Amino acid sequence: MKAPHDAWIGLGANLDDPQQQVRRAFDELAALPDSELAGRSSLYRSEPVSDIPQDDYINAVARLRTRLAPLELLDALQAIERAHRRRRIPGVVNGPRTLDLDLLLYDDLSLDEPRLTLPHPRLQQRRFVLQPMQEIDPALRIAQLGDIDALIAAAPPLRLRKLR
Repeated sequence: MKAPHDAWIGLGANLDDPQQQVRRAFDELAALPDSELAGRSSLYRSEPVSDIPQDDYINAVARLRTRLAPLELLDALQAIERAHRRRRIPGVVNGPRTLDLDLLLYDDLSLDEPRLTLPHPRLQQRRFVLQPMQEIDPALRIAQLGDIDALIAAAPPLRLRKLR
């Protein structure tokens, strides 16, 4: 059997009881086949990164040990989003959503395909995933981008609050 891979997933929601959406998604990630939930961050409240007026987001990060290939994992994440009634509106980026699951990292893989880019192309600009990643692994070093502390220091400012 092949060795498991280290995958980092960003979770976000701002519709239909977002804290509950994210908590349920953690459980669904833990139940994925050939996968184990190896870490989960606290929940964070963040302002939206969008010109569209909308409520604040609840964000978190999960670390998975998985034997699923990157595109298999992406398909599984999108199936969870659909189960949460996620609707994608053509032409609308960063709009409100019941659940958003982003594959942020998959080992040290660098990938640029039509359906998936790794590391996530805006990872270094997203304090709302960088801080939860740091909570899970304070010594994290992302091969293509650098040390987590430096990435957080360089990220654009964002109103972000850890929830209890």
